[in-house]
Parts: sequence; C-alpha cells; structure tokens
Amino acid sequence: MFTIALIGADGSGKTTITRQIERDLPLSIKYIYMGFSPLSSNVALPTTRLISWMKQLFGKGGDTGGPPDPTRKRPRSNNPLKRLASGVKAVLRLANRLAEEWFRQAVVWYYRYLGYIVLTDRHFFSDYYAHDIANNDPDRSFTSRLHGFVLGRFYPRPDLIIFLDAPAEVLFARKGEGSIELLEMRRQEYLQLQEQVGRFVIVNADRPLPEVTADVLAAIEEFQVEGVRPAPGSTWGSRHRYPFGKGWNER
Repeated sequence: MFTIALIGADGSGKTTITRQIERDLPLSIKYIYMGFSPLSSNVALPTTRLISWMKQLFGKGGDTGGPPDPTRKRPRSNNPLKRLASGVKAVLRLANRLAEEWFRQAVVWYYRYLGYIVLTDRHFFSDYYAHDIANNDPDRSFTSRLHGFVLGRFYPRPDLIIFLDAPAEVLFARKGEGSIELLEMRRQEYLQLQEQVGRFVIVNADRPLPEVTADVLAAIEEFQVEGVRPAPGSTWGSRHRYPFGKGWNER
C-alpha cells in the first residue's frame, strides 16, 4: 500500500476533502492528521495533548508549534538567564516535536503493514520544508537546523503529494486567517516541493468542492492503477499539473 498527503495553505479545503475521500473511495483507507495543530490531531502523543491543554489553560492557545510566522519573530533577550531558559525550552519543544513526528510515522507504517492506504491531512515534511530543510539563513536557530536535518535526511516522504492550489485572495476570503501576503508565501513554499518528491500533483482548488474532490479521487485512482513503485532512492519520472481553470481531464 502507499501513502497520500493532501497539502495546501489554510482555506484550500484539505480537511473537508480528506474526510470526503475517506468515505467515498472504494479502498481500505486510514486517515491521519500529520500537521502541527494538536487540536486537529486524531493521533497524538500524551505529552503533545498535555502541552496543548496547558497552553489553553494559560490562555496561550493550542495551535502553536508550526512553521514560524516571520512577522512575529521575537528579538533575542540580552539577559543571559532568559536566553538560557529560552534555549532549554526550545530544545524540549524540539524533542517533543520529533517524538510526535516519528510516533505518527510509526502509526502510518502500522496501517500500511495491515494493508491500508494511508491518507494524511498535511505532512510534516511539506510543512517544514521551506523553513527548516531548505532554509539557508545563517542566523537561524540550532533547533531549526537539527529539525531540518532529521526531516530532510531520515523522515519518510509520502508516495503521492496532492497540492490543493488556489490564489491567496481566494484562500483569505474563505477563512480570513493570516494575510494575503502570508498565504501567498505559504503557497510558494509548497510549490518548492515539486522537485523533492516522486509524485507531485497540483489540483486547482478554486472551484466547487465536488469538482475538486473528483480530481483528487482521480489522481489517487490513477496512481493506484499504475501500480509502479520506484526503487529506493529513486524518484518518479512524471509529474502532473492542473493549472487554474482546468480539471483533471484537461491536460
């Protein structure tokens, strides 16, 4: 069996479509949320649940821990004790993040062993690729470098990535979260993945939900019918792109 990751900026319809596919696809499928939001996770370590609960208890929110927002970068303190405490907290956060990522990957391996196709909403590799793996900023933190090293060198990538693409203005109008500039930046970050994975499909998400879902289903069914697997270390030779205004069959 194989793994499919549905990715896209906020507002692209990832969760709705993954749940719809889980119900409609006539195959044995297991759904796993592979993103950084503890509140959205259907599988998570107890420590991650506890940290999320404590943050909510103290009014700090429970959806932290994802790729950083560059507009919210905090200046480093000049107090050595505060800097030490901040460094210790960063290392502990990274330790739990890595444990969480590998725990969910273990769940993926388990379901694949049982013969299921694993469908993920988001994926850690795609979400952190631009920030921690491909980031060449010499001033970035040690934890970002270590996280990127582990994800880039050792973390398994999905067999098929389906990117739900839509203009940033459309995404912002749907959810009203973040800003148009940040959503466009996120969109461009996902597009960087085209040369990093074996099979990368772009589906136009600026259409009615049934049409988008139909294209995603067709991409999965085509991938399954091909029945070809690359040798370890190799990549798929073909990639499909479905630009704005075109559907699955218009290529």
